[in-house]
Amino acid sequence: MSEISKKLTVRHRAAVCLAAATMALLPASAAAAPDDGETVAGDGFTAQIRRTEYGIPHILAPDHSGLGYGYGYAFAQDNACALADRVVTLRGERSRYFGPSGTPSSDAPETSNLVSDTYYRGLRQAGTVQRLAARPAPVGPTAQLRKLVHGYAAGYNRYLRDTGAAALPDPTCKGKPWVGPITALDIWSVIYDVNATSGTAEFLGAIGTATPPTPGTTPPAATRAPGPVNADNADNADNADNLGSNGWALGRDATRGRSGMLLANPHLGWVGGYRFYQVHLTIPGTMDVSGASLYGSPVVQIGHTQGLAWTHTATNDEHGTLYRLNLTPGDPTSYTVDGKTEPMKRRTVPVTVRGADGKLSTVARTLYTSRYGPVLSDGWTATAAYSFRDANADNLRSMNEWLAMGTSQNLTQLRAAQATYQGSPWTHTLATDTSGTTYFTDSSAVPHLTDDQLEHCSLPGGPGRPDALDGSTTACAWGSDPDAVVPGLYGPAGQPKLTRTDYVANSNNGPYLTNTAAPITGLPGVYNTATRLSQRPQLGLRMIEQRRDGTDGLGAPGFTLPTLQATMLNNRNYSAELGRADVVAMCRANPELTAGDGTPVDVRAACDTLARWDDRADADSRGAVLWSAFLRHLRGSGPDTWSRVAYDPAQPLTTPRGINGDDVKVRTAMADTVAQFASDGLPVDTALGDVQRWAGIPLPGCAGREGCFNVVQAGPDSGSSGAVYPTSPDHYAFGASFVMAVELTPQGPRTRTVLTYGQSANPASPHFADQTALFSRKQWVTERFTEAEIKADPSLRITTLRR
Repeated sequence: MSEISKKLTVRHRAAVCLAAATMALLPASAAAAPDDGETVAGDGFTAQIRRTEYGIPHILAPDHSGLGYGYGYAFAQDNACALADRVVTLRGERSRYFGPSGTPSSDAPETSNLVSDTYYRGLRQAGTVQRLAARPAPVGPTAQLRKLVHGYAAGYNRYLRDTGAAALPDPTCKGKPWVGPITALDIWSVIYDVNATSGTAEFLGAIGTATPPTPGTTPPAATRAPGPVNADNADNADNADNLGSNGWALGRDATRGRSGMLLANPHLGWVGGYRFYQVHLTIPGTMDVSGASLYGSPVVQIGHTQGLAWTHTATNDEHGTLYRLNLTPGDPTSYTVDGKTEPMKRRTVPVTVRGADGKLSTVARTLYTSRYGPVLSDGWTATAAYSFRDANADNLRSMNEWLAMGTSQNLTQLRAAQATYQGSPWTHTLATDTSGTTYFTDSSAVPHLTDDQLEHCSLPGGPGRPDALDGSTTACAWGSDPDAVVPGLYGPAGQPKLTRTDYVANSNNGPYLTNTAAPITGLPGVYNTATRLSQRPQLGLRMIEQRRDGTDGLGAPGFTLPTLQATMLNNRNYSAELGRADVVAMCRANPELTAGDGTPVDVRAACDTLARWDDRADADSRGAVLWSAFLRHLRGSGPDTWSRVAYDPAQPLTTPRGINGDDVKVRTAMADTVAQFASDGLPVDTALGDVQRWAGIPLPGCAGREGCFNVVQAGPDSGSSGAVYPTSPDHYAFGASFVMAVELTPQGPRTRTVLTYGQSANPASPHFADQTALFSRKQWVTERFTEAEIKADPSLRITTLRR
């Protein structure tokens, strides 16, 4: 056994019985711990960490402070390096430790450390997060949340003190000078940054490099247009690297047992700061919630209680607004509003930079803001500039909402939590309870802009520049709803909602076809009002229909927990179901095709491969790799003129469909695909798992743009350098992350989960890819939710953190 393995074994071994003070605070059932475990003094906090299979922690505490303490300690055991890296970024200290020219993370590969530090140090220097954290609820944190966050930071710090940076088990940060204690402000900053993902953070580079124009120079073109967090829709289906998800809430009219069921399937990066961590949080008599949190978050964001289950999917709404400023003649740092001149505000931000010789120096950068928000480098000329107003610029409320949802037992309580805090930053919510009722809402932060404003205030951006609203008049400013907890946003009464007893579903499409029998219409244009679906949501809705009528080959109609699991991981490729037969017929009739460069290409072997393929993206599928490459070539040939049946609004789930084999673009794409395989030395029948792996483990799944529900995208070397510091883009992976299937029975929740990349970002951890192996084999973890289930685990390991 290696020294690292020995330390991990000792670190996680079961703990001794609770001390008397702890026994008085925790339930009697929790006091019967094994007598060969580990007890850690708790800085005045009390908590117990009970780990079951695959290292999943169940945190038990008498109060929110202790709960946070136990969670922070457990998370640090698995992911101290990942959070330390995130904290260095959010403090704006990457240039100090890593130099100015590196990139901050896989989440922002196009941004340098210096630019990232300028943005984040400016944010901290402005005191934005500090002011929000100091406000009273509902805009600021509740008292319970403050205790939870304080305890979480203290628990993380306790683990660092117990272990020491030089002895950390993760080689990515072991002994590094940038690993140290964190504060509650660091945790608030993590949440604030998550909320800004679909807004200000999208413009990080343009904010950090914004400089008034020098006469005679050409301003930079827009590097990133404002828009949704996820763009996997009919208008931009190739943007597969953005956040996404599938979510289903199934009601009593769709389930065999007349119970509420839920499928959670968020799609996020497997590398970087948007990984999930699975956890079970319990304060007896107060809270009992199980699910997953984003790294650094002390609340469950997707999960279930005894009577309620919920998940989220990213919206395509506008969560912010780009405004064009009319600059004052002769002064590019002033602008006019309603005929009056306003100077931009300036903030000088000092950034500490490590030189190539290791010496530290200070670089001062200036950030500019207008009444609308930060000014961007993109398009800043002598006469105009762009500024971005973020609907989540004052949002720390999200954690209040998630904490309240974690104590909710039914849809009424969930709705009350969302109406009280209005903290959902950029997601839909899908939920169900034990009554077998389902609920969908887009309660995300959306600017209050009317369709009339969008029509009369929109200004064309010009070549390479996005459209923006007119910032020269207050007529184009955000309005507000009387029930909005903060001004400028649509309140709960104006948000899309749907309650059903059959189902609600979403795959990052707009609310329109949440349920095919009840389209949601009449929304303002700042919401995603698109009615046409891309193939991933089409397939999701088709699978629900086919399960309800029993035509999917899984037995009698209606969902059960096993059939929900099987449907999730069936790895269907909808584009192949709708078009593969046409391509096979084309290449059977034309065994030699002409590539784009005029070269004749023998396509018979490729045609045979597609003919044998079963339209699935299983890890051992032969044909999935070839089909994916063919679609990339075909879609790169220009607009879709090659479908046999065009899109028909009357057939929203099955059109467009078919591939016209007589179209020269189709034939050329097939020839170019086969030529590419030959050039790369890759057999045309290569198995998917040979080219798509995580830590060497073959992966199923494919891209949403191909019509895959189980979205996974990876390379052959993904995960080979850990999940904190990918040494190459080839090591990145994206897609299904925390997958959860829940049935809310009268006897309690029955839950199956798989965290596709495991609990730890540490490549030396036994939990780095143990669940990846499950995912590869279509296997799940049976959740342990009750005390009896937890105590029955033969691998149970307990750590007691006592006063």
